[in-house]
Amino acid sequence: MTRVSVIGCGNMGGALLRGLARTGSYHLTAIDIDPDVLAGIEDAADETTDDVAAARDADIVILAVKPDVAEHVLADLDLSADQQLVTLAAGLPRDFVAERTSATVVRIMPNLAAETGDMAAAATNEGLTDGVRAMLDDAGEFVEVGESLMDVSTAVNGSGPAFAFYLIDAVKQAGIDGGLDPEQAETLAAQTFKGAAETVLRDDRTVDELIDAVCSPNGTTIEGMEVLWDSDADEAVIDAVAAAEERSRELAEAFDDE
Repeated sequence: MTRVSVIGCGNMGGALLRGLARTGSYHLTAIDIDPDVLAGIEDAADETTDDVAAARDADIVILAVKPDVAEHVLADLDLSADQQLVTLAAGLPRDFVAERTSATVVRIMPNLAAETGDMAAAATNEGLTDGVRAMLDDAGEFVEVGESLMDVSTAVNGSGPAFAFYLIDAVKQAGIDGGLDPEQAETLAAQTFKGAAETVLRDDRTVDELIDAVCSPNGTTIEGMEVLWDSDADEAVIDAVAAAEERSRELAEAFDDE
């Protein structure tokens, strides 16, 4: 059984830990200085502690702390060359981490859907081992990219869930305005986005072809799509991703200056 230690069990670290716990294939140690965070994750972890020294026994160590805390945590870590260190802090360059540990380092950007096994993640080619690949497979889908693409990956799949939540809420509100109660509207909106995403992943057709498949001539969907095509909705989403990407670059520049 692979031993995994997660350092920093807040939103993302906790989601990844819970996702791995679902598989039953890992011995999981949750490490966090906040006792409330540890109490909230203890049902999914085999061990909980506030001592980073516990990571010395792990095969894979996941560094899930905020970027400005990472250097301090790394200074207290004493990992060996046969261990794998996975860093997922936004904007934190892989080299910055690798210079401060003997472990093999890979940088990833996952998202909160790791908790349900539906994660989308990007991982750097450099430092990616078969053990980490297997772990990412257990949490969802991932792609391997060069480090230079991690900023846009952070924006697309790291920040992307918030953008999707925003759109789901808009569709939900339209349903409420039409007479559905909030619970009905949320179920229909969320499940529709879930099904649409699954169709994109599993169907060989392009997104444009899938839109055409839903839009019957003179039907209801084409009327709605005409509104979207005439709007700047796509540009707003592209701008949101670009803004998140730029912020990731700014965070990385702060470490480049050190």
